[in-house]
Amino acid sequence: MRSGRRRGRRAKGNRRWGRAGRKSIAVVLAGGLALAAGAVWLSRREEPPRPVVRVPELSAAAVAGRELFDRNCAQCHGENAGGSENGPPLVHRTYHPGHHADVAFELAVRRGVRAHHWRFGDMPAQPAVTPAEVSQITRYIRELQQANGVF
Repeated sequence: MRSGRRRGRRAKGNRRWGRAGRKSIAVVLAGGLALAAGAVWLSRREEPPRPVVRVPELSAAAVAGRELFDRNCAQCHGENAGGSENGPPLVHRTYHPGHHADVAFELAVRRGVRAHHWRFGDMPAQPAVTPAEVSQITRYIRELQQANGVF
C-alpha cells in the first residue's frame, strides 16, 4: 500500500524545512549557544581574593573559638579565616550574618555543604566538632568579620 502521496508531488505539510522549521532551528541553535556561553562564564569564576585579616582584641569566647578554628578549620579556611587554596575566606561579605546566619555554620559542620559560592568543591561534614564548639568558632569568625568591616 502506498502512503497516499502522488508520485512527483510532496504532500502540503511535508516540506523539508519550511519557514517555521528554519526559525525553530535558529532559536534552538541560539539557545544552545547561550547555554554554552553561560557554562563557560560560570566555569571561569575566580577564587575570592585572600584578605589581609586584622585580628582585634578577642572576647574570651572568641579566643576559645580561635583555638578550635585553628585545630579544625584553618587547614582549609586559612589563618584567621582568610582563606587558602583549599577553602574560601570566611572573613568575606558572602558570609555576612544577613546572608549566612550563625546557624548556617552549625549546619555546614553537621551536614557538610555543596559548593555554591566558590570553586573549592564541597565541604564535608565535620562530625568531630560539637555544636558547642561550632558556637565558639562562629563567635571568633563574627568578631573577625566585625573588625574587618564585613558588618
